Amino acid sequence: MNESTFDIASAWSYGIALAGYAIFAIRVAIGARANARALLLFAALAITATWAGLCTAISVAPTLATVIGASVADALRYGAWLLFVGHLLLSSTDPPDRFPRGTRAQLALVAAALVVSMLVGDGVRFSQIVDAGDVRVAFVLRIGLCVYALILAEQVVRRVQPQMRWAIKPFIIAQVGTFGFELFLYADAMMFGHLDPSIWVARGFANVIVIPFIAMATARNTGWTVDLHLSRQAVFNSSALLVSGAFLLAVAIAGYFVRYFGGEWGHAVQIELLFAAAMFVALVASSGRFRAKLKVFVSKHFFSYRYDYRQEWLRFTHTLSTESAVQGLQERTVMALADLVESPGGSLWMKDEPRGYAPAARWNTPRIDAFELSDGAFVQFLARTGWIVDVGEQRLRPDLYQGTSAPAWLDAFPSPWLVVPLASGPEMIGFVVLATPRTPIDVDWEVRDLLKTASRQAASYLGQIRATEALLEARKFDAFNRMSAFVVHDLKNLVAQLSLMLRNAQRHRDNPAFQADMLSTVEHVVSRMNALMLQLRAGADPVEKPHQVDLASIVRRVCGSKAGERVGIALEPSAPLPTLGHEDRLEHVIGHLLQNAIDASEPPARVSVRLESDAEHAIIVVADTGAGMSEAFVRERLFKPFQTTKPSGMGIGVYESAQYIASVGGDILVDSRPGEGTVVRVRLPLAATLDEKQEPAAMKEEAA
Repeated sequence: MNESTFDIASAWSYGIALAGYAIFAIRVAIGARANARALLLFAALAITATWAGLCTAISVAPTLATVIGASVADALRYGAWLLFVGHLLLSSTDPPDRFPRGTRAQLALVAAALVVSMLVGDGVRFSQIVDAGDVRVAFVLRIGLCVYALILAEQVVRRVQPQMRWAIKPFIIAQVGTFGFELFLYADAMMFGHLDPSIWVARGFANVIVIPFIAMATARNTGWTVDLHLSRQAVFNSSALLVSGAFLLAVAIAGYFVRYFGGEWGHAVQIELLFAAAMFVALVASSGRFRAKLKVFVSKHFFSYRYDYRQEWLRFTHTLSTESAVQGLQERTVMALADLVESPGGSLWMKDEPRGYAPAARWNTPRIDAFELSDGAFVQFLARTGWIVDVGEQRLRPDLYQGTSAPAWLDAFPSPWLVVPLASGPEMIGFVVLATPRTPIDVDWEVRDLLKTASRQAASYLGQIRATEALLEARKFDAFNRMSAFVVHDLKNLVAQLSLMLRNAQRHRDNPAFQADMLSTVEHVVSRMNALMLQLRAGADPVEKPHQVDLASIVRRVCGSKAGERVGIALEPSAPLPTLGHEDRLEHVIGHLLQNAIDASEPPARVSVRLESDAEHAIIVVADTGAGMSEAFVRERLFKPFQTTKPSGMGIGVYESAQYIASVGGDILVDSRPGEGTVVRVRLPLAATLDEKQEPAAMKEEAA
C-alpha cells in the first residue's frame, strides 16, 4: 500500500470511528444515570472517540504531538475498557463489595503495562518522529493487554448470574471482537517486526462494527443509560455486516499469506481470491435462506423474544392493506402470514357455501384441485379447537391432535408445514397452508400466538370484504326490486287504461271515433311498455337527458285522457310554458297526481288543474275537495315508498314522482287537511332559467 492510499484509507476508517463513538458518547451522556458504571462507559466511549480522532489526524498530517497523543489515547482506551470490564467482574462476585483474590496485583501489572505502553507508543510511524528503539516492546505489551482483556471477558461470562447473561452477552462479544482484532494486529507485527499498514487501516472500521453490540447491551442494562433502544433490524444489519466483514477479513488474511509465500504468482492469486470472496459474499447476501437463518440466529441469541412485534405488525398490516399491489387480498393474506415465519409459499382455502372449503388463492405453490367438506373431521377439528396444525407433528403424533389425520390432498402440496385456521368471530371462514420455511423454526408458543393473532386480523379483513360484496349484491337486488316496483306500478296504470277501453268497447265498438281512440290508446300503451322495458334494462334513471318541453301541452293531453272519469276536470287555459324534462315521465307524474285527486273526490265534485309561473319556476297546481290527509301523514309517510291511503294502492306513485321531479331540479309541495281536500304544487325550473344556470357550467366543461 503506497503512502497516498494509506493516508486516504486510514483517514476514512478512523474518521468513521470518530463519528460513531462521538455520537454514541453524546447519546449515553444525555441518558446516563448517576452511577459509576454509567460514568465508566461514557469515559471509555469518549476516550475511544478521542483516540480515533488523533489517528485520523495522523493519517492527514502526522506530527510529533498527534503521534504521542494517539499513543497515550490508545493506552488510555485500553485502560478505560479494562476498567469497565473489571467493574462488571467486580459486581458479579460474591460478596460484591470485596475484590477477588489477586485483583490488586493484576491491577498493578496492568497499570504498569499501560504506563510503559504510553512511553514506547504503538509503533505506527513512531520511529519516523522520535527514536523509539525496538518497537517489539510495544507489541509485546499490547499482546499481553489483549490477552488479559480476553481473560477478563471470559471471567465475566463465567461468573455472571445466569439470568443476567443475556443482558451482558452483546457487550462481551464486542470486547472479544475488539481485543481479538488487536491481538491479531500485534501478533502479526510481532512476526514481521512492524505493523501491517492494511491491518492498521482496517482497525478503525473494526472498532465501528462493534458499536451496535455495545449499544444493544446498553439498551438491555438500564443501569447504564435510559431510553436507549436498538431495533432488531439494526442488529440484523449489523450482524450481517459483521459476518461479511469477518469473512472478508479472513480472506484478506489468507490472501496476505498467499501473496507473501506465493512467489511470483502470489499477487495474482491474491487478487483472484479476493474477487472470488466478493462474489461469494454477493451470492450469500442475496440468498433468502441466509437472511432467514441470520434473522433466526439474531432473534434467538440477542433478544428475549423472537419477534419485534411492532415491526412485524406494521409489515403485516401494510401487506394486507396495500391496494396498489398486483396481488389480490386473498393472495396478500397468504404472503403476510408466510412472511411472519419465513415460509416461501402457501395457499388459501375459503368456505364455498354450502359444500365446504376450496382453494381460493396461492403464492409460490402449484394449483391443487381438491375440496374439503365442512363436516369433515379435519375442518371440524380446526373449527372446534382453533389450533395451528403442524403437519409433520400430526403425521408422527396424531394423538396430540385428538386422532385427526391430515387430509389426503396435503400429499400434493409441496413440503406442507403449518395449517393456520382463519376465524372471524365464531365462524371459520377458511384456512392457510404454509410451506416449510427456508430455515428450521421451532413452532413454540410464541410462533403459535403470533400466527393466531395475525390469522384473526387476516380473517377480519377477508370477512369484511366478503360482507361488502354481499352488501353490494344485496343493493343490486334492492335496486332491481325498486325498479321492478316502479315498473309494476306503471303497468298497473296501463292495465287500468286497457280495462277501461275494453269496458267501453262493448258499447262503442261500432263507433269510428272510438275505434280511432282505441287504436291511439293501444299505440300509447305499447309505446309505454317498450319504454318500461328499456328502463328495466338501463336502470331506474331515464335513458335520455332532460330536454325542453311545453308543460301546457302535456297537461292538456293528460287532462284529455282523463275526460271519461267519474269526476270532472276543470282545466284553466294557459299559454305555452317551457321547462326541461321528459314528456313521458312528466305525463306519468301529472297523470298520477291527477288520478289521486280523482280517486279522493266524490261526484259532483270537480278537480281543478291550472298552470302558474314565477321568476324561476313553472308550477302545476292540482286541487281537489276530497278526503284530504293529515299533516303527520304528509310529513312522515306520503313521500316514503310503500305508504298509501288507498286500499288497492302500492304506495309507489308519489315516491317515484318526487324522485323524478327532484332529479330535474324541482320539488313537490303538498297542502292538505282532513275533510277539506288537497292542493299539490309541482314546481319545475323554467327552461330559460335552467339554460342560464347551466350555460356557465357547460362553458367551463368545454374550456376544460
